Amino acid sequence: MKTQYWSVDKYVDNIRNYPQISQAASLLKQNEVIAFPTETVYGLGGNAESDEAVQKIFEAKGRPSDNPLIIHIAEIKQLNQFAENIPDHAKILMETFWPGPLTLVLNKRAGFLSEKATAGLSTVAVRMPDHPVALAVIKESGLPIAAPSANRSGKPSPTTAKHVADDLHGRIAGIVDGGPTGVGVESTVLDCTEPVPVILRPGGITKEQIEKVIGPVKIDPALDDAGQAPKSPGMKYRHYAPNAPLYLVDGSREYIQKLITENEAKGLKAGVLTTEESKGLYNAHLVLSCGNRSNLDTVASSLYDTLRKFNESDVDIIFSEMFPEEGVGQAIMNRLLKAAGHRVLS
Repeated sequence: MKTQYWSVDKYVDNIRNYPQISQAASLLKQNEVIAFPTETVYGLGGNAESDEAVQKIFEAKGRPSDNPLIIHIAEIKQLNQFAENIPDHAKILMETFWPGPLTLVLNKRAGFLSEKATAGLSTVAVRMPDHPVALAVIKESGLPIAAPSANRSGKPSPTTAKHVADDLHGRIAGIVDGGPTGVGVESTVLDCTEPVPVILRPGGITKEQIEKVIGPVKIDPALDDAGQAPKSPGMKYRHYAPNAPLYLVDGSREYIQKLITENEAKGLKAGVLTTEESKGLYNAHLVLSCGNRSNLDTVASSLYDTLRKFNESDVDIIFSEMFPEEGVGQAIMNRLLKAAGHRVLS
């Protein structure tokens, strides 16, 4: 398959008038799939009404079909076509956080969306991305767009168009390059069908931010239970993994260095995922910083790019520091645990 490329400056006025946007939207109307930037990661979008388009998403990603997709919209009025019985707290959250990195799970209105997009569930996960290029493409297409992250399934999510091309060139119809994304980790997913809303996936909007607006919410204890049908993307399978095995280390820098030394004595090239504060304290084959521990937003925005840099190296094993599970740290640790297949050394 020929993959078309378009470059779009997200700061231009009248972005919908750009021919690149029209061309990308035209492919969506033809049930092709394209990648485009959002404020979190690059998404792989297809017409959420079309079984054909949704199947192409799964095939391009190599993604299991029982994993539901998030539906992206550009205007609230689109929501009424495929969601019903929307609770008041969900409406308040839309007013507060949309457009933005918050996905809401709502009751699905039957007969509109592809059953493949929602994995046959009675619910639908939906969000409005906070990125001018994403909004322009969705508006121009006139469609609800099903869009998981634009990477091969299981690999680190893409935060640049190059990441998308590395994984999906020749597998999809087009890539809209709108520059690097901002937040760096995917949206928070909140189930609004329960009396007390439940966080199914931590992400760019924190539990604390949500509770300031609507009061208490729960964290789903079954977040990583592979035995149940997932209501949210990212709940069931190993995700975000670099090529070399990754281990999280719950211990001191001295303990991490001991692990490095032991493995290098066996002839393995060890990598370390750390922060600027500790970067100079390790003696290893490759030491990469993913931001500042004093500002976890920088870690979130660089995490996937750092994991992909390990793939460009010749490391055999990777050890990662751990992070406090507060604020966006909860999303960082969720992604790292999945990337490591829940392997923690302590």
